[in-house]
Amino acid sequence: MAPSQAFVITAGLAYLIGSIPFSLLIARIFGKIDLRSHGSGNVGATNVARTMSAKWGAFALLLDAGKGMTAVGLIPVLMVMAPEDVIHQKVLAAVMAVVGHMYSCWIRFRGGKGVATALGAVTVLAPQGMLIALVGFILAFLATRIVSLSSIVAAAVFAVAQLLIGQNSLWKANTWSLGVFSVVVPALIIFQHRSNILRLLRGEEQKLQLRKSERQDSDETASEPPVNSMGKNDGIET
Repeated sequence: MAPSQAFVITAGLAYLIGSIPFSLLIARIFGKIDLRSHGSGNVGATNVARTMSAKWGAFALLLDAGKGMTAVGLIPVLMVMAPEDVIHQKVLAAVMAVVGHMYSCWIRFRGGKGVATALGAVTVLAPQGMLIALVGFILAFLATRIVSLSSIVAAAVFAVAQLLIGQNSLWKANTWSLGVFSVVVPALIIFQHRSNILRLLRGEEQKLQLRKSERQDSDETASEPPVNSMGKNDGIET
């Protein structure tokens, strides 16, 4: 198989893996709700935690991270390429898994913010940068309890950490794609949080509040902010 064909197949498989809307499926199967019409309307693990419970949110987070890990860790094993192309193949798989999560073909090219899937991908692709970014997320969350801000901080920290760790080694012939990934994917994640950034600037972004049970009563459900026709409300989206 020609390298170009292998790259195309890698991209397609990674996108399909990333596009599986686990959070939406968890909410529908175990919560009997359409996640797009509850909480923030976002189909990500944070909204699962917000509308169902912390344990289901953690489950969704693990599955979404698993998409990134599977794409980066498994596809190159199934489709072996020349040594000089391996990093490029893994980076392509990581990018497409994140894009698949953000723009899932199964839900009209909508999706989550890509943070969990990116976390899984960089766990395999760039573990040192991932650990530093995770520390940044934890510190920001402990200080603010705002998931969106913590995610933005983690994305920025990952980019800076990668550039400092890799320095000139990121831009060699067989690793340049990792250097591009280290800047472009964090920027894409921050871009996906643009509505959150506006709310942060206005002081309207709320702290994460988890449900103590899987479902609250109907009165609490009725009190949620209205969701517009695109499945997003005018409140919090993380």
